[in-house]
Amino acid sequence: MISQQLKEIREQLLQKADKNNADFFTKMIPGKQVIYGVKTSELNEIATRYKNYSFGLAKELWKSGALEEKIIAIKIVEKTGKSDPLQTLKIFKSFSTRIDNWAVCDGLGMQFLRGIVKTNSQEIFSIADEFSYSEDPWQRRLSLVMVEWYTRDKEYHSKIRKLIKHLDKDNAYYVRKAVQWIVRNLEKGK
Repeated sequence: MISQQLKEIREQLLQKADKNNADFFTKMIPGKQVIYGVKTSELNEIATRYKNYSFGLAKELWKSGALEEKIIAIKIVEKTGKSDPLQTLKIFKSFSTRIDNWAVCDGLGMQFLRGIVKTNSQEIFSIADEFSYSEDPWQRRLSLVMVEWYTRDKEYHSKIRKLIKHLDKDNAYYVRKAVQWIVRNLEKGK
């Protein structure tokens, strides 16, 4: 059964949908996902409006599967995740099994965890290490993206380099791109 909030969000997405944006997003974010073509600023407004429904609505949006619905789910947890770090990490791991493009992967890794990066680094690195050995290339990319925030702090550089070393020769294009990105960020923060 679909919640009233999901129905409302879908109506808003349909009202704000723009074919030109959808065509652009389809070119930028290859995959088979449904794309409404709604601008990020409007997704931010929707997430702010519905953030009080937190984890339950985020799960429902994620399962629904359209690009913008997943992005709203990410943004809702970004705003509320610090209220329950263990639930945030549990849902994060669950969501990580349903990634099909770089934009969702990067949003999940960078925004979803934002509220807990300072308080739960040990758990985040443990998951990153686990994901770096995954057969799923999106989880391998996610293992790097989710520690990007820590490139600013030299205390974590050796842990990040360990992940990079493991993935440096990865066959997946988007994993190699993440390796390059994280290496550049580490070099900036020498």
